[in-house]
Amino acid sequence: MLRERKSVAKSVFLQELEISEAQFKRDLALIRDRFQVPIEWDQQLGGYVIPVGAQGAEFELPGPMYTATEINALLLMQDLVGQLQPGLLDEYLSPLRERLKLLLGSEELRSDEIRRRIRIPQMASRPVEPRYFRTVSQGTLARRRLQIRYYSRSRDQSTERQISPQRLVFYRGNWYLDSWCHLRQDLRSFAVDAIASATILHEAAQEIAEETLDAHLGAGYGIFAGPAEREAVLRFEPESARWVSREVWHSLQKQTVEPSGHLLLSIPYAQEKELLMDILRYGSNVEVLSQHSLRRLVQVELERAREKYFQVPEG
Repeated sequence: MLRERKSVAKSVFLQELEISEAQFKRDLALIRDRFQVPIEWDQQLGGYVIPVGAQGAEFELPGPMYTATEINALLLMQDLVGQLQPGLLDEYLSPLRERLKLLLGSEELRSDEIRRRIRIPQMASRPVEPRYFRTVSQGTLARRRLQIRYYSRSRDQSTERQISPQRLVFYRGNWYLDSWCHLRQDLRSFAVDAIASATILHEAAQEIAEETLDAHLGAGYGIFAGPAEREAVLRFEPESARWVSREVWHSLQKQTVEPSGHLLLSIPYAQEKELLMDILRYGSNVEVLSQHSLRRLVQVELERAREKYFQVPEG
């Protein structure tokens, strides 16, 4: 009404909106204070106006009006994202967070209380450069190819690659990008924190069926690609079994509790590396029953560790 007319008298608001004077005052305060719309009373015109060119004059009121509970939930989600990867989306979330705080007002839970009351410690997470994450996520959602420079830690080598991003995966505190690599002509999973540069290209991304992605990148254990052609059988001691029985190591795992309290856990896997690390976490509380090659790897690693601790330190 204020934008369509030169000025609007209070009596017109009351009549056309069919509200009381008390409701009018509450709505006026809401629009002024929380939405920052500069509504003023013009004595000469005898009505309320939005001054031409005033800061906030072009502000659009939001369509859905959120309840205090919904605003708290939105603030909570934003803060949890911020704790998962600090600074990752601050450029986009900070303005929204400030607007939500205005909507919430001072009567409800303050947004700065969230981090004091809910914390998500990130152990062994690797920081991601926000600008590269934005480029990668935008290219993935826009279905465009990316030109990246990628550092391989295993080979200690950087390569320039053109990739067709398929999906972003947040796994064990770190971001990975499942992609078709045009350099290798194969599916690859890239650690986003190891991307040293990223540019969105004009070419459309090559589409890979989700079933193919799951078969190649999602079937094996953890982030290591390849079809899960082997199955590990692990036997946990009763004390550890009480924890492991509640853990999900793989979407296709199978488990059996023996009368003795031991737990048998069967896990499909493609490569041993990540599975080996998880097995070693349990030390003497787990035994690899199969595969033999995996059992041998665990044995070799434990023997190497034993040799280190039985060496006499210098000095």
